[in-house]
Amino acid sequence: MLNRTLRSDPWPYDDEGAETAPYKALTRQEAQALRTREPVVSPWRVVLVQAGVGVAVAAFVWLLSGEQAAGLSALYGAAVVVLPGALMARGMTSRLSSMSPGSSAVSFMAWEMVKIGASVGLLMLAPKLVQPLSWPALLVALVLCIKVYWLALLWRKRSK
Repeated sequence: MLNRTLRSDPWPYDDEGAETAPYKALTRQEAQALRTREPVVSPWRVVLVQAGVGVAVAAFVWLLSGEQAAGLSALYGAAVVVLPGALMARGMTSRLSSMSPGSSAVSFMAWEMVKIGASVGLLMLAPKLVQPLSWPALLVALVLCIKVYWLALLWRKRSK
């Protein structure tokens, strides 16, 4: 038989799935201390920083290439990230989305699907809406705006 104790911190469940670690409800002070240690980053802050990064990338691309079309393509690439992100942030910060843990999970999944659908739709409309379209400029701005999510994780770690 294989030795299953590979981790130094054992899994709190036994082989039958019964919980072996006791559950302890937090007191008000413990909950406040947890909120202080684990601050929440506002989704609106992330969307605003994405918009700022998008405008900066579009300006940089426009100056670097000297072509207005490249700058507009980069701006559209930022919009492909920012607009669906704002739509999801609006949906996730609504009262209905935070009524219960179950509704929050379902709401998150639904708004994530809306966000993906909106992003795909905007990408499909790009050749019709931006003339002439520079795909490299659009994709560079899109990727850089998406990477702002990593900055949000860094903000969270720094504020601890």
